Amino acid sequence: MDIYKLKSSFIHPRYWLAWIGILILFLSSLLPYSTILNIGKYLGRLAIPFAKKRFHTARRNIELCFPELTPEQVDQKVKTNFENTGIALLEMGMAWFWPSWRVRGLLTVRGIEHLKQATRQGNGIIFLGAHFLTLEMGARALGLIHPSYAVYRKNSNEVLDYWFYWGRMREHKAMLDRKDFKAMLRVLKTGQALWYAPDHDYGRHKSSIFAPFFDVENANTVSGTSTLARVKNSVVIPVFLKRLPGSEGYELIFYEALSDFPSQDLKADTTYTNQQIERMVSECDDQYMWLHRRFKTRPEGEPSVY
Repeated sequence: MDIYKLKSSFIHPRYWLAWIGILILFLSSLLPYSTILNIGKYLGRLAIPFAKKRFHTARRNIELCFPELTPEQVDQKVKTNFENTGIALLEMGMAWFWPSWRVRGLLTVRGIEHLKQATRQGNGIIFLGAHFLTLEMGARALGLIHPSYAVYRKNSNEVLDYWFYWGRMREHKAMLDRKDFKAMLRVLKTGQALWYAPDHDYGRHKSSIFAPFFDVENANTVSGTSTLARVKNSVVIPVFLKRLPGSEGYELIFYEALSDFPSQDLKADTTYTNQQIERMVSECDDQYMWLHRRFKTRPEGEPSVY
């Protein structure tokens, strides 16, 4: 596990833009919550003409997943998703710089009984997560309720990577590189909790499998949840953070532990975890990360959906 420290090299001019961005996030975090929301929505709407490729990606993802929607309904969902993306940008400042009492003041919890049951039994817990736009605030919220280990992907910019790491470490025990599967197994074997999100398309590799996701028959999905759950006395509990309407704050939601999981059928297991993520997304689909090219990897012979 890497130990992240400030380095003298961080003052190099190539990092100045990153530092300016971090300063803006810090200053915005001092504003009232309602003001942060309004500015975030405005930034999201403002970004649409300058992010046509991302707009197309989000639109195509929503079309594929929800074919029953009209073109007008799809466009409205994409616009709302961009507004939530703008809020998510400013939420990074909130997640990194807010004191714990301020986060708690906006947080409610649903389904805590599922977590308490697992902790009473001394289980290793796999928190099945997903890439919602509330990801950064979700890390703070989950850590306040149950400090855990989390899996993450390093940022190529060292300064941003430093802040992403320490921002997510505000309440948690450690961050584990998504390629360090052995470290994940060690966490579970010692009866601790691990946050893991298998819903991004990282291309073809040995731990990916094609499984249905909403109306997309073959979504390239990381199958690692099933492998991790094979650690003795481990349970899988879906969890996500939902931003509530207006300025009401956030709801951290725990679902019941997956039953009869894992099985001997890897595709069935991956389909099952995708169904849990579908269930989460259905509660607040405008807050899911539709801007990611979720279906970029296709089975052999299939053309790109984008």
